[in-house]
Amino acid sequence: MKNDIRLGIILMLSATLFFAIMDGVSRYLAETYNVMLINMLRAWVLAIIVILISMRKGQGIKKVSKSDNYFLQILRGTILISCVCIGVHSFTILGLVTSHCIISCYPLIVLALSGPFLKEKIGWRRWLAVLLGFIGVLIIINPLSFNFNLNILWPISLSFLLAFYTILTRKVSSFDSSETSFFWVAMMGCLIMSLIGPFFWELILLEDLKYLILLCFLSTCGHFLLIKALETTQASILQPFTYFQLLFASAIGIFVFNDKITQTILIGGFLIVGSGLFAAWRDHFKKQGI
Repeated sequence: MKNDIRLGIILMLSATLFFAIMDGVSRYLAETYNVMLINMLRAWVLAIIVILISMRKGQGIKKVSKSDNYFLQILRGTILISCVCIGVHSFTILGLVTSHCIISCYPLIVLALSGPFLKEKIGWRRWLAVLLGFIGVLIIINPLSFNFNLNILWPISLSFLLAFYTILTRKVSSFDSSETSFFWVAMMGCLIMSLIGPFFWELILLEDLKYLILLCFLSTCGHFLLIKALETTQASILQPFTYFQLLFASAIGIFVFNDKITQTILIGGFLIVGSGLFAAWRDHFKKQGI
């Protein structure tokens, strides 16, 4: 793998911007249409594009779809499409700012799970980062408050699902290519949403059709940019830049949807992002043998 750090960072920042705008468009559509319908149509478009790309490869779909562990690939795809649906639902009921602040703790959950699942050794400094990150989540959700919102459990559950998805992705990367992993994610998303989505079918207004097309475009380009970024630069270098999605999504939430930033969100978000950046920094230097 080549290691063009500057290009990798540009690609990652572009991916986070596309994903943040995608989240904003998803929220806008989900305020009018059912989450299942929106994600079914997006899954169809992504599956068609992945199939067309796979057909252009040597030996076509047969080669791209071949995996050394179909169960893990199917499980990954199922978890990711669940994450997408929960994410859009969270954006609609809690807003982009609160949802993304909580979701951004998932790299810390990955770190905590890396020990038992991937047999990675985690030092006390990174365990401290995990602890501080979870304190940040507690500050945001404020469970002792009389106004505690049970809907906050949606982004929390999403954080854990994303962590498990990341762990499984690391696992399958040792024996399957990124093209194979991406293929199964797209196919499982298409299959599951095709079974569920039709029950929530409704006509989409003509004026909203352009937003649906934009959503599919942003989703496809975002995933493409993310894959290219990871092919260009080491994941440990790129990890800190994924937090820009929180920045971009929060800006969209504030200026487009009038989301409010409270003191608890600011303090909790600062702890989560700071802990995540420190953990990523320690992980990078650990891999460098420093």
